[in-house]
Amino acid sequence: MSKKDTICAIDVGSSNIRTIIAQLVSAEEKPRIIGVGVAPSAGVRKGVIVDLEETVKSINSCVEQAERTAGLNAENAIISVGGSHIVSQYSKGVIAIGRADGEVTEDDISRVIGAAQAISIPPNKEILHIIPRDYSLDDQKNIKDPLGMNGVRLEVDAMIVEGSSPFIKNLVKCVEQAGISPDNLVLSSLAASKAVLSKRQKELGVVLVDIGGGTTSVAVFEEDDLLHVAAIPVGGNHITNDIAIGLRTSIEVAERVKLEYGSALPLEIGKKENINLSNIDSNEEGMVSRQHVSEIIEARLEEIFSLVNKELRIIKKDKLLPGGAVLVGASAKLPGAVDLAKNCLGLPAQTGFPIPLGGLVDKVDDPSFAASVGLIMWAFENRESGRKGRFGNKIAGNISGNVGETMTSIKKWMGKFLP
Repeated sequence: MSKKDTICAIDVGSSNIRTIIAQLVSAEEKPRIIGVGVAPSAGVRKGVIVDLEETVKSINSCVEQAERTAGLNAENAIISVGGSHIVSQYSKGVIAIGRADGEVTEDDISRVIGAAQAISIPPNKEILHIIPRDYSLDDQKNIKDPLGMNGVRLEVDAMIVEGSSPFIKNLVKCVEQAGISPDNLVLSSLAASKAVLSKRQKELGVVLVDIGGGTTSVAVFEEDDLLHVAAIPVGGNHITNDIAIGLRTSIEVAERVKLEYGSALPLEIGKKENINLSNIDSNEEGMVSRQHVSEIIEARLEEIFSLVNKELRIIKKDKLLPGGAVLVGASAKLPGAVDLAKNCLGLPAQTGFPIPLGGLVDKVDDPSFAASVGLIMWAFENRESGRKGRFGNKIAGNISGNVGETMTSIKKWMGKFLP
């Protein structure tokens, strides 16, 4: 099997790093998953790399697992980017149509998106994604694709997603030191949305809530457009830490208590239900109330959902998204998390599972694999569309290119960007 027929995706999270290797069968068939690897991310805190050496070891371990299963070596990969350093802003671009007859060409679309990119960015930030939302041609507004139309003045409303340059450079450095060449960087919440959200949900209005280890990522869609992205510096690790403090036990024991006995609805737990800590760790002793553990989990999840609601209020969409909330990430599987989200957000809610691909689907049929499966779909769709380049992304100091070429490529992949 040729390496050109495979895709490797690496999701670098605060708790775990996940790698998927998928085989491309044909343009008509979805990729087949042939390798999966998971390793603790020892060098990442709240989505930011704090120890290069440890992160490289974690990436190596994760990739090697996937390579052994797949029976081949990965050389290139598409990488997720997350963390509280992610910010977004809206921008407008305006140009005059270049052709004498006023017909909008690919070059015009490239130039207007390039004009939208010409914004003031702090020295420590750089653009990850430039996402055109809609175009205006003279007096006609809300155009999704102006190519071939006629006019004099072309405008675009775009969302600019920015990330911290030092973090991006450190992430790229870690991946390269692990022997992998990064093809692209994709915002993790956008990748996850591709794996778990339907076109119908995005049209109605939906919020994706990715509860990671150190952060919670939020992406809001409406009318098939991306409205808002944000990262909240609270995640599943905070729940574990709270349990460890509340029970006066180790982090390892607290994590097992959370996974094996945790619930977000203490009222549904009997007052006499207890957990024998010695059954979890022979060095521990004593009984703890399972309802008390549930109260700890509920309190922290309520905080996370209240912060998500705060983000929705910023864009005036709180309680106004008929598609509801879709929860992904490891903590999304906690019993009662969906019901608590319904109560806190005032929206329908559900757990998001990645769309089924071929091959080792049982290995990735889990909300925690939403971002990594989404990376595979992102790379597959853009490869099948014949698009070359960097998907409108920037890899800091690693890939340089002509802005016009990059903007042209953005136009071509926008039809695939939001399924």
